[in-house]
Amino acid sequence: MSNETSDLIDNFYDKESFHTQNSKENQLVRKSAKAKYQIFDEEEFTRGREVLGELIVHGMIASGGTDIDWLIEHNGGFIILEFKGFHNDKINIPKGQMIAYEKLHGKLNQATKCYLYIVGCDDIEFSNPDSRIWIFEMSQWKNGVIPKTGDIYDEKITHNKFTVYREFMEEITVEALRKIIDAHWKEFE
Repeated sequence: MSNETSDLIDNFYDKESFHTQNSKENQLVRKSAKAKYQIFDEEEFTRGREVLGELIVHGMIASGGTDIDWLIEHNGGFIILEFKGFHNDKINIPKGQMIAYEKLHGKLNQATKCYLYIVGCDDIEFSNPDSRIWIFEMSQWKNGVIPKTGDIYDEKITHNKFTVYREFMEEITVEALRKIIDAHWKEFE
């Protein structure tokens, strides 16, 4: 009996150490279907970005700037996505950018329908539909569901940005975001 128990314990710990060592190797990662759009000429894409980067030069009064990460228009309806990376479980959104998004969202919703999502993400693979992201929609921001503040956990509030913590955003998968986008597209039909 003692040998059986010893063998059982040895087997258990051997399997446990094997499972711990190889759990990442054996983990199944799903891949999305092939990307709908691809950059065919990376050099030309890079050159286009460099040319635009040379517009602002030393000696000019204007500086900085931002872009819209993804703007989708369909039959007059709009879906806008802004992607921000998490640092210490928070994203930072430049105040000017957020004010512009608030105004854009408001004006577009006067004439048509617009959904504007802020998407927080870690260093993820968007090709994996199970990857986790965090989102909120501009109407949540306007209605006070998302705190309009600087860093609520830091007394040194930076006045040129808003800080949003992961805990105030909704956690979803990349696949769920794709479904949200497609649902809005269908809504605009």
